[in-house]
Amino acid sequence: MSARPVHIVAAVIPSYKVKIHILTLLAAIEDNVHLIYVVDDCCPHGSGQYVAENCSDPRVTVLYNEINQGVGGAVMTGYRKAVEDGADIIVKLDGDGQMDPAILQDFVQPIMDGEADYTKGNRFYDLEQIHQMPAVRIFGNAALSFLSKLSTGYWDLFDPTNGYTAIAADVVKRLPLGKISKRYFFETDLLFRLNAIRAVVVDVPMNARYGDEVSNLKITHVFKTFLASNIRNTFKRIFYNYYLRDMSVASIELPAGLTMIAFGLCYGGYHWIQSIHLDMPAASGVVMLPALSIILGVQFVLAFLAYDIRSIPHRIIHRKKH
Repeated sequence: MSARPVHIVAAVIPSYKVKIHILTLLAAIEDNVHLIYVVDDCCPHGSGQYVAENCSDPRVTVLYNEINQGVGGAVMTGYRKAVEDGADIIVKLDGDGQMDPAILQDFVQPIMDGEADYTKGNRFYDLEQIHQMPAVRIFGNAALSFLSKLSTGYWDLFDPTNGYTAIAADVVKRLPLGKISKRYFFETDLLFRLNAIRAVVVDVPMNARYGDEVSNLKITHVFKTFLASNIRNTFKRIFYNYYLRDMSVASIELPAGLTMIAFGLCYGGYHWIQSIHLDMPAASGVVMLPALSIILGVQFVLAFLAYDIRSIPHRIIHRKKH
């Protein structure tokens, strides 16, 4: 009887309209993965049953969601089952062939080594490879990455919608799985929840892979949803980190800076309109007061951002195994 490995690695694969790719993906997963969960998210093509009938790999378990829950809901189903079965590290891959199983260990190793609680792919490390990505994805990911930095607090990360990830099971147990977004905002919302528990997150360089698969994510269609959700999470994160859980000089800098900017814009704007209406130049004091207020306000906001950037979690929260 073989000895139990130090780390039990599980792979979760949401399965929705990926029937033509799923068996190829499963065959490519190497022996460093001990448990594989294919989550049929009420797939109209019956991909779960297709795997059950055509895959003989004993590591594979097919899970079924009776109602389509989106990629986030499918991943949560897999997370719960993997934790229940004793997994230590859980990797998430899409079933459409865009994520190369050959680099899976690159995502797992930082967690094994105690360098991260969660790892995620970043397709923007190698500038020579970016040209393979459609232009709309490059623009969309750049915009979403900036919004994600604000809402999650992980200023050192990029490519927030990248779904190639790995997470320590101990961290999964601390997450409010029922509150995490179940649709396309899942990856970014998960980062927000990870920051709330002060988990260490690391980007893993990877190349973009695009074949004949059809992505269900249309950035132009969901950008408004992402924008609203990121703004909501930004306010929640700032409130949690700077007013509810802890207070620091940054807790004063942000409201002071925003108040000064608002005052400068309102006061200056009012007198500028009045000056035009009366056709009279404004007094130097009337000009300097709003200008100074705006300058000082911007400095306070920049000081807050500098503090926030330095506050990225650096100490892992899961128990490292030896």
